[in-house]
Amino acid sequence: MLRGIPTAPLVLGLAGVIPFVWGALTLLIPSLQSWGSSALGPRFVGPYVQLFYGSVILSFMSGVLWGYATRASGRLQSAACYALSVIPALWAFFMTGGGPVSAGMNLIWGFLGLLLLDMMFSLWRLTPGWWMRLRVLLTAIVVLSLSVGVFL
Repeated sequence: MLRGIPTAPLVLGLAGVIPFVWGALTLLIPSLQSWGSSALGPRFVGPYVQLFYGSVILSFMSGVLWGYATRASGRLQSAACYALSVIPALWAFFMTGGGPVSAGMNLIWGFLGLLLLDMMFSLWRLTPGWWMRLRVLLTAIVVLSLSVGVFL
């Protein structure tokens, strides 16, 4: 699964999911949450870190898709790609209120929707060949981590 993914995107991508995993661990381990709250502040544990960071990452991924949209050919495909690329950021902006459970569920849907957009851009050959292997791995980690706060 990881074969062919360049080292830098793989390492940085995995580092980028640390706040999601950390948030899940602090929900599952009360002593870790207590330590994290006192050492880092309550904003950096549990669903708080996951929800804020998740909104940031969906917005970041909109920028990544925008960059891939620059590789589209033809006016129709270009327009479609640019329009599609802003959806994750708008989703994060409009759908992450209403409490930690609903915001977490909406982030899960947002990351799954982002994966579909990644797939479309990949099918249109706008992404590197290894892109979907990386995106499936990272999305699985993010969705599992967010699920801790939503379903447990």
